[in-house]
Amino acid sequence: MTRVVPISTIVEGLRSFESGPITTSKVADFLADLRIDAGSIDRYARWRDDRYTRHLIHRDDIFEVLLLCWMPGQRTPVHTHNGQLGWATVVRGGLEILDYTWKGCNKPENQNVVGIDCLAGATKVDLEPGIAIRANPGGVVGTVTKQQSIHQISCPESVGEPSASLHIYSKPIDSCVSFDLVHSRCGRRTLVYDTVDGVPVTTA
Repeated sequence: MTRVVPISTIVEGLRSFESGPITTSKVADFLADLRIDAGSIDRYARWRDDRYTRHLIHRDDIFEVLLLCWMPGQRTPVHTHNGQLGWATVVRGGLEILDYTWKGCNKPENQNVVGIDCLAGATKVDLEPGIAIRANPGGVVGTVTKQQSIHQISCPESVGEPSASLHIYSKPIDSCVSFDLVHSRCGRRTLVYDTVDGVPVTTA
């Protein structure tokens, strides 16, 4: 039976895993048995009309826990996760997850580098889209693995309401490779937060 829990229970559960190996299935199974109390994310949730937003809930050496907020029609670029594992579950509204398979590029040597998945910089990229998966509260837990690391997340217009989703990365990531499919190229993108623990991030 699925339990409804506050976001703090999710963070506590993740921290309890940190003494052993972190696997995709271990975290996915943990999230599959839980549904996040939507009221427990109120202090973190912020929406914007011009783009989706990223809100840091927890970060340590092993896990990064984010709330992403979406208006209908907003989406990420097609992107990677820097070689780390990732999990996503919808708290309210609905999302669509579309995985891509890397078929080749003109800078494959840039993938052979220590510490990150790729230096990026290709000017010819071949990605093959898969089948989009719809995610709703209490439904599928999206994952990013070392074998399946490229995807795009969107909030379809048909959802008809603001959406929010919980995203977990291990280990934390500060940049990723972003793909421009129109021009068949990729580049490294720095990731930023809109809020940290509910407090807006100010930029100089």
